[in-house]
Amino acid sequence: MKIRRLLATAVVAAVTAPAALTSVAPASAATGPAAPRPQVPPLGRSSGAPYAADDAARPSLMELEKAAAAARQAYDAAVAAEAAAVRALADELSDTAPLAVAAAGAVRDAEAAAAARQAAADRLADAEAALKDLPEGATEAEKARAEQDVADAVAAAEDAAEAQEAAGTRAKEATRARDDARAAASARVHRAGGDEAKALAAREAADKALADARKEAERGACVPEDRLTVEVTGLPATITAGTTVDFTVRVGNGTDRTLDEVWPYVKVEGPDDLLDVLWSTADSPDWQDADADHYAGAVEKLAAGAHAEVKVRLRVAASAPAGDGVATVAADYLNDDESCGGTPEFHEYGFGVVTAAPLPGPPASPAPQLQGAAATRPLTTPTAGSLADTGSSSAVPQVAGAAATAVALGAGLILAVRRRRPDTGA
Repeated sequence: MKIRRLLATAVVAAVTAPAALTSVAPASAATGPAAPRPQVPPLGRSSGAPYAADDAARPSLMELEKAAAAARQAYDAAVAAEAAAVRALADELSDTAPLAVAAAGAVRDAEAAAAARQAAADRLADAEAALKDLPEGATEAEKARAEQDVADAVAAAEDAAEAQEAAGTRAKEATRARDDARAAASARVHRAGGDEAKALAAREAADKALADARKEAERGACVPEDRLTVEVTGLPATITAGTTVDFTVRVGNGTDRTLDEVWPYVKVEGPDDLLDVLWSTADSPDWQDADADHYAGAVEKLAAGAHAEVKVRLRVAASAPAGDGVATVAADYLNDDESCGGTPEFHEYGFGVVTAAPLPGPPASPAPQLQGAAATRPLTTPTAGSLADTGSSSAVPQVAGAAATAVALGAGLILAVRRRRPDTGA
């Protein structure tokens, strides 16, 4: 056994649901080429509820490894950014910082301007005292010089006051610029610390998600992968009993990574029993029987964006009765890193089986004829998320009814899977 998937919730629903919910009414026949039967939404999706276990959108182990590596890089970058912010703050707090040097120079200029104003004021005071203390016998020339000294001192004092005010303004602006730069640097340190804490939490969460996924992979849990596609071409609408027909199963890898080993699943049921299925590929051209789990060989190293084709030969016994048949296809994969999964749904293709024309002989009583040349019958309901059902054809409507019941009850999809290499003999 490679990967066995069971729809646990649908089985429970089939046991407990009323008969009216588990029965499926037959659909009218339709003519034309074989086409995929309609698919119901995966369980839990139609009602908006998440899968109870593995979601088709769940990241793969490789994706989690990339996310964890990105989270570690982001954390390292945040740590480096915080360290750089701390260094920048230290630089701004230094006396040699450009703004600090400018502020210090402006403060010194303001102090010098204040001293010059005080000197001018003292000079004015001395000039006024000298004018006042002139003797009564002072000449007009002496009085004129004293008055001129006072006038000069007044002008110098006014100039010094204006210079002091301007220097004080420059000092305040330079000091504010220095302080604002220091405050901004401090805020950057605070933000960088918050970013570092968030990056650490994200890194720890990514590491935990990766560790949990690895543990789950070790336990053998697989994930649905809706980017792994499978399609049937060339299956005729009707097959005559006693003949052999060939068709093609195309498997596509829409993921962004190589899938190391992909197993196409092909199960064909006739009106009363399973039909013989053989497969052939370009690498294995000889026709071989599908195995007991309905896997038609294996595709090795299916690259991202690539596809592979498996030729399928269907043999219908001459004794097969007329009626409806269905070909069910899917695909599973297993990577070298033990990650695994498969298509989240079956894809079913209907066809009709007709009996061979009788040999010439005496006329016989009329027999009931098939309507519409036993063409494709629309899908009852696929079992979303389940592969490798090994029961008879009668199990199809039962499981389909159970799936419909699970959807109606809002039940989630539970995948029970086992992974073993083909060479294990299991």
